[in-house]
Amino acid sequence: MTTANNANQAQDKLYFRIALGLSIVVFIAVVVLNRKWLPRPEIIPEFVYFLPSLNALINGTCSLLLLLSLVAIKDKRIAAHRNLNLTAFLLSAVFLVSYVTYHFYADETAYPQNGLRTPYLIILTSHIILAALVLPLILLSFYHGLRMNIAKHKKLVRYAYPIWLY
Repeated sequence: MTTANNANQAQDKLYFRIALGLSIVVFIAVVVLNRKWLPRPEIIPEFVYFLPSLNALINGTCSLLLLLSLVAIKDKRIAAHRNLNLTAFLLSAVFLVSYVTYHFYADETAYPQNGLRTPYLIILTSHIILAALVLPLILLSFYHGLRMNIAKHKKLVRYAYPIWLY
């Protein structure tokens, strides 16, 4: 093995540890916020009530960007693919900050007891589990994509893309 390969492998391992560590920190933060283990501020800023709408707008925009990104890469427009994914990634980071901010301030929304509650809770539970699992895949996909490690990028994206889109 060459020195360059050893350096690349070491860098890959370091980035894997960073991606995994960051994912664990984000997961713990979300769990802590959703379990109401932190004292809530007595005064809720007005902007907090707009965050669920902002989150929905961001998620819809990210979905559109991810679909456009797929079209771009199938058309071999690599720069457009990269830019669309970077934009979706940055918007997802804004979503995460908004989500954490909202759940820091707001009480949990209770879904009404009706016929849609069970399907809603099934979708919500699967969404939460998959969101926790997809973050390291997304981070690693971006890392390999930006380094033009196409084989590793494609292997990760095969799993990360449909989960992120969900």
